[in-house]
Amino acid sequence: MKKPLAIDLFCGIGGWSDGFLAEGYACIGFDIERHDYETGGYPGQLVIQDVLTLYGSQFKDAAVIVASPPCQKYSYMAMPWSRAKAMAAHYRANPELIESELNALFRACFRIQREASEAAGRYIPLVVENVRGARPWVGPSAWNFGSYHLWGDVPALMPIPAMAQKFNPDGTSHGQGSWFKIADSKQRGTREGVKVPDFRFDGGGLSLQSASVNARACRAPDREAIKGNGSWFGNYAEMKAAGRGSANRYTSSNSVARKAASAQIAKIPFPLARHIAQVYKPEQAAVA
Repeated sequence: MKKPLAIDLFCGIGGWSDGFLAEGYACIGFDIERHDYETGGYPGQLVIQDVLTLYGSQFKDAAVIVASPPCQKYSYMAMPWSRAKAMAAHYRANPELIESELNALFRACFRIQREASEAAGRYIPLVVENVRGARPWVGPSAWNFGSYHLWGDVPALMPIPAMAQKFNPDGTSHGQGSWFKIADSKQRGTREGVKVPDFRFDGGGLSLQSASVNARACRAPDREAIKGNGSWFGNYAEMKAAGRGSANRYTSSNSVARKAASAQIAKIPFPLARHIAQVYKPEQAAVA
């Protein structure tokens, strides 16, 4: 029997698709780049294409559409920084830019759903995930799984939000944010007590990236620790001699380590993705 099809917009490393694949779906993900940070990349069929250029009619065979449009601006404007407040003020003073610029990717998801449903002659459900900071700009979320807020066709029965606190990128059940403070030594190669700055995209006050960056620098590329001269990353001469290049390779905002950390933070929790997949699985597929 043909597998039900799930369309994953802004698919990233495939948090949504992991749950759908586990339920027997075929998954096609769309993103503007391939996200692969030594994790194998997106687990389904990946199409490199800007979501704004997609026509929903091509998804008329889909059973469900899921999406996680970029959240950076929403998250930034939720921060208590003067520049963040200035950006929010700019959009409030220019409401025409809210829909045409700020919410363009978010609204594209609903356009695609409408076009897909019209082409299919049936309603195709859509679930959109984003951060709490999006609510002032796109409207109240229908439900949230911890920091993951959902819009669209959110089922009436959902996993209890408390579960969201039990899933960290390393699969442990530490409290929210603690994975980046005290990473599992076997999984991440970090040491207990790593101090991280007060920064978090969702406003939670804990670092999303620093300890993860340290972990990757500590074990990359041959996974041997780099701690020369009392520095966690070691000095440049030592790293160059070892063929590792500049420490900036691991610590800059464009480094693979930071991108990997951000991707893990944004990844949809497996229990949430699988629940949505179960709810919208066609009956004939569920019986099979």
